[in-house]
Amino acid sequence: MIMKKLCLIYNTAPLYRAPIFRAIDRAYDCDWYFGETKTDIKEMDLSELKHTQYYKSCGNPQRLYWQGALIPGLFKRKYKDYFVLAEERSVSFWLFVLLKALFFPKKRIFGWSHGWYGREGKWHRRLARWRMKGMDGMFVYNERARRLMIEGGIPEEKVFTIYNSLDYDCQKKLREELPPSDIYRRHFGNDHNVIIFIGRLTAVKRLDMMLRAVTDLKKRGEDYNVVFIGNGTEKGNLQKLASELEVPAWFYGACYDERTNAELVASADLCVSPGNVGLTAIHTLTFGTPVITNDDFNHQMPEFESIVPGVTGGFFKAGDEKSLADEISRWFAAHPDRQAVREACYAEIDGKWNPENQMRIIKAHI
Repeated sequence: MIMKKLCLIYNTAPLYRAPIFRAIDRAYDCDWYFGETKTDIKEMDLSELKHTQYYKSCGNPQRLYWQGALIPGLFKRKYKDYFVLAEERSVSFWLFVLLKALFFPKKRIFGWSHGWYGREGKWHRRLARWRMKGMDGMFVYNERARRLMIEGGIPEEKVFTIYNSLDYDCQKKLREELPPSDIYRRHFGNDHNVIIFIGRLTAVKRLDMMLRAVTDLKKRGEDYNVVFIGNGTEKGNLQKLASELEVPAWFYGACYDERTNAELVASADLCVSPGNVGLTAIHTLTFGTPVITNDDFNHQMPEFESIVPGVTGGFFKAGDEKSLADEISRWFAAHPDRQAVREACYAEIDGKWNPENQMRIIKAHI
């Protein structure tokens, strides 16, 4: 069987994307181009992919920058299909789409992007519509982004929801093998429900709200333990606040052993991410733990859509500590059956947010 040739151009090769990248590499005859980076983002082992090379970029990726592989790649005759990280800050990507439309109409460009959040202005929408005229499709992370783009004038047949994923096969195997654990009973010395957060402890996550909400709930007669899995710039401030509020909090620190993470997440009862949630939602739902985050979807990360209210978690009014406390209280009052919640979380991930489903979607369009 002859495999379809595919040119893939991305700014980085983050470790969390390794499973879906490997799946794409198995399904197509791929040439991968990754930008050289000097960040602390962990990258995957590129030897896991068939044909890879780095390219140089210049400029500021947070503002405007140039990806060195895009324009030369367009002029290579061996490529007909391109799968590209579609970054609006990349000047070379805009030129890439323009040159393709003018001189290479038979070639096909597919983008991979967050899509629209709902806060885009008139000129942003107008430029996006122009850009999509030169593209053959855009893969976006959630249904909301797709709906907003279609409502904004992007042809429906050009926008596909691809969702997002982590190391699903490994994590699914771990959750199936995981024995019951009393890790929190041993640490805290009680049987109170455990609320966790896993990820970088940064200001944008508003984790102080989580501690204040637990304090409010204690005044109502509800006791909870809090666990932070991760490090970050806010760790010291959060430790100080937890001490001042007398919140029973365990600052576990960063953990890169997935078996340990599986135990810590699966043994908790709820994940709370007061700021944006991102892949934290996918990580915790995979191990059967529901998620509560804020309802400002215009500023949320796409993965918030894995949270089905009353099923796999819930939403509180953004910035409102009382609303957060109320949502936590309601969740535990309405969901006494922990195993039923666990199964609902598994079903959400197993149905959408995994590489197998992503590959079905990619193959249907490329």
